[in-house]
Amino acid sequence: MEGKTMTVYEQWAAPILGQIREKMAWSSEKNKDKIPYTTDAQGSYIDCAAGNDCGGLGWWTNGFWGGTMWLLYQDTGGESYRRIAQASEDRLSRCFDFFYDLSHDVGFQFQPTAVTDYRLTGREESRKRGLHAASLLAGRFNPAGNFIRAWNNAWPGADVRGWAIIDCMCNLPLLYWASQETNDPRFRHIAMLHADTAARCFLRADGSVRHIVEFDPETGAYIRSHSGQGYAHGSAWSRGQAWAVYGFALSYRYTKKQAYLDASKKVADYVLTHLPESGLVPCDFMQPAEPEWEDSCGAAILASGIWELAEVLPDGGEKERYRQGAWRIADTLYRQRTDWTHNCDAIVQNCTAAYHDEKHHFPMNYADYYFIEAVYKMAGKNYAPW
Repeated sequence: MEGKTMTVYEQWAAPILGQIREKMAWSSEKNKDKIPYTTDAQGSYIDCAAGNDCGGLGWWTNGFWGGTMWLLYQDTGGESYRRIAQASEDRLSRCFDFFYDLSHDVGFQFQPTAVTDYRLTGREESRKRGLHAASLLAGRFNPAGNFIRAWNNAWPGADVRGWAIIDCMCNLPLLYWASQETNDPRFRHIAMLHADTAARCFLRADGSVRHIVEFDPETGAYIRSHSGQGYAHGSAWSRGQAWAVYGFALSYRYTKKQAYLDASKKVADYVLTHLPESGLVPCDFMQPAEPEWEDSCGAAILASGIWELAEVLPDGGEKERYRQGAWRIADTLYRQRTDWTHNCDAIVQNCTAAYHDEKHHFPMNYADYYFIEAVYKMAGKNYAPW
């Protein structure tokens, strides 16, 4: 609007948007036939959908490349971004035929792709894909314990029938959208029942979060928690904290249920209290001093998620406190962990998938997605699909 004074966050974001546009203009064209996850030794994206150094076409992160394209399309109007996004979605949709590869992560795969496509273009095939994915997600719901089952067979010999994970909180918007789109409350009820269970069973008193919770699949009784991708059992995996902050804030936005807002704030408070002086997010907030593994991907999700929390709050000191926290994380990422050169196709560096993995501090495509999403939010442009 003419004459509108830019906020400090908009002033911060404006030059970064220029860098994002410049980098994505060439990186998207270079990788238009790929669905990236990480890069090779030369800094070029690897095609995850082809099964290269990744889980193949059904890999859970495969919706974020198309999602990034839609962010850039909304920003620039560039038709090339639309074409790449739709081609990526069309390719990804073939995993419906495989079925066994699909899990609770269909929200991550088809919300930023098919649902966003339908919202922006009205493409009927994309609507069908979104509703198909929502139905698959709803079909994973176990009414005995009111939870959405996570994986199918995580590894040979493992019984994961009663396993749920905190990540699923950010898949729930697919169900909320499906309820709105079809005027069918079943999807929303499933999402809320799972969110209620997550608030009760995943959040600890101090605001730290369990990654995996195991229930008895027959009775729904709580059995135990598992450490998952964090440092140890009982620790605080930073990306798990991010999924909780963001996911509960989104559930509050859709339902206005106070318990979800309280949960998001509780986890965000833990994060901001335990954030290192450097502003760099560790892989786990309870990890030892050495090795000092970072997770810039968790940082990017936290920046966007805590900003999302701030946006559902009324104007005032509390809202500004969360905005400041989100901005501090995003600004640290920008200043210390981004690559704007042609030496690497990815922007965000120093990501870690799991604390005890052999590989650490490498690019992950969905870190770029959430960083770009956060910058757009701070620029006053709400393009996020959730």
